[in-house]
Amino acid sequence: MSDILIIDDERDIRELVGDILRDEGFATRLAANSDECMKAINDEPPALMILDIWLKDSRMDGIDILTRVKRDNPDIPIVIISGHGNIEIAVAAIKQGAYDFIEKPFNIDQLLVVIRRAMEASRLRRENQALRRRDVTSAKLIGSSSAFRGLKTQLDKITRSNGRVMLTGAAGSGKEVAARYIHMNSERASGPFVTVNSASIAPDRMEEVLFGREDPDRGVEPGLLEQAHGGILYFDEVADMPPGTQSKILRVLVEQSFVRVGGSDKVRVDIRVISSTNRNLQAEIDAGNFRQELYHRLNVVPISVPSLEERREDIPELAAHFIDEFNRSQGLPRRELSDEAIALMQTMLWPGNVRQLKNVIERVLILGDGTGPIEARELPAPGDAPQHDGGRVVLSGALATLPLREARELFEREYLLTQINRFGGNISRTASFVGMERSALHRKLKSLGVVTSSKAGSRIAHFADDGEA
Repeated sequence: MSDILIIDDERDIRELVGDILRDEGFATRLAANSDECMKAINDEPPALMILDIWLKDSRMDGIDILTRVKRDNPDIPIVIISGHGNIEIAVAAIKQGAYDFIEKPFNIDQLLVVIRRAMEASRLRRENQALRRRDVTSAKLIGSSSAFRGLKTQLDKITRSNGRVMLTGAAGSGKEVAARYIHMNSERASGPFVTVNSASIAPDRMEEVLFGREDPDRGVEPGLLEQAHGGILYFDEVADMPPGTQSKILRVLVEQSFVRVGGSDKVRVDIRVISSTNRNLQAEIDAGNFRQELYHRLNVVPISVPSLEERREDIPELAAHFIDEFNRSQGLPRRELSDEAIALMQTMLWPGNVRQLKNVIERVLILGDGTGPIEARELPAPGDAPQHDGGRVVLSGALATLPLREARELFEREYLLTQINRFGGNISRTASFVGMERSALHRKLKSLGVVTSSKAGSRIAHFADDGEA
């Protein structure tokens, strides 16, 4: 979309205008009739069109072409020229979406002024649309754990390509943030980032939402595929896509074109597709819920986004980031985190992952009293965690029913497993915190049946299987 398409049935005029515009630094293409014009647009949409109203030996005249182009490519500015100009033709052309009307013989300086103004107006309109489409979701990646560094290394490798990416991970782990990071660091960063929330769109409306529709009364309503042209289309939770839509999306990925609902003309798009899921797609394929061909098309570059449990070391950084974010966006107090609060957050269960952590921070900032450090007592206590009551630790039902030796062993195992995961599998840091020698901690872990293994680029503690004990 960088040149000017000149459509005129008089060869001398179109070649003269083309020569003049090339001398002014513009790239040009020439067409003598509607067929040549539409072929040129389908090959590559121009940045601007100069269109003659009267076209001899042409299936469509200038007004017909204007109507068709404005329906399918509304962002292309069109300057109408005519040797039989009158007020009625000019008004009709402007009503159909023409940028301006110039009567032949025209002054070339006047034409150049109109062209530059039209192209500038088109550029500003595209920028405005891009700003309106831009979501407030952050594309900033936060963390320093080994699991996080492994994820970022993978993402950095794929930002410059156009390969389709499949992001897998638990709900709330940050898959959309990862997708936006790819977008913002790619050559498509100036293009749109359009999200398709597969789970929230009714199945009977999915095709209309994706492909748009054409209606004689309502005209053309572009779908999300057209809105994503030149940028990235992000399928959030792609496993929820209706089976009927899956086959049509598969065709779009192959042909990079589609037909609107109720229409007949093919619409070409240039998009990069990123998908995400928190489900096992192979299991969905085996159950007949997901097309295997679509899976292979989308899963060109598979990337696993680690859960918050796999990157507990990042919790202090993430929490501080959210505190700053809420301070800027909502005016909530910028509070520090006490050491006790950090320790508690790093040992809590986070089934909702990073999204849950963000919600907890927002709740604490809203309900908290004062601007001092956030204390552990302000954080929501896990449902099965020991509760404090007047300086006492209230035992859970499970521990209270066991003999002392068994209860102590169970407590030690759970405590040490939690602390190791808090420090990302680092035995030295764990030993320092719990107040044990490293060798003594190793012996204790072995006696309790606790081992560590690699997962998502970090060390995770767990109970030993029979073969590991």
